[in-house]
Amino acid sequence: MDNKRAFESEKRVRFQHCDPAGIIFYPQYFVLFHELIEDWFNRGLEVNYADLIAVQRLGVPTVRLECDFIVPSTIGDTLQLRLAVRRVGTTSVALSLMAFSGDELRVRMEQVIVLFSLERRAPVSISEDLRRRIGKFFASE
Repeated sequence: MDNKRAFESEKRVRFQHCDPAGIIFYPQYFVLFHELIEDWFNRGLEVNYADLIAVQRLGVPTVRLECDFIVPSTIGDTLQLRLAVRRVGTTSVALSLMAFSGDELRVRMEQVIVLFSLERRAPVSISEDLRRRIGKFFASE
């Protein structure tokens, strides 16, 4: 994944993320990656995520998820989380998400989110403006 085109955020592995062995309890990665998506909207796309939900009444639920847990992360580790866009459809966005500690890949996830009307409970088309913003984060092959 081309780091220049990826959105990045850093997270510290905290006690709350870990199981009794001090290793991240795997569902916590889904929480961390969702936080990355929120950060991407807020800082990367410059779209206020809270307003998207509360004012525009739009969400971005996951419709597909594939995940590989490669190396355990432990309490105190600092993770570099990366997000890159693989494809943009009419209503959906395919993302590649990764967690690294230094150069070591810890987790890799392929996720598809869909722009979704919270009022109608149905997918909605991605606007041209949002599509343009998303396009800045395409992964290079």
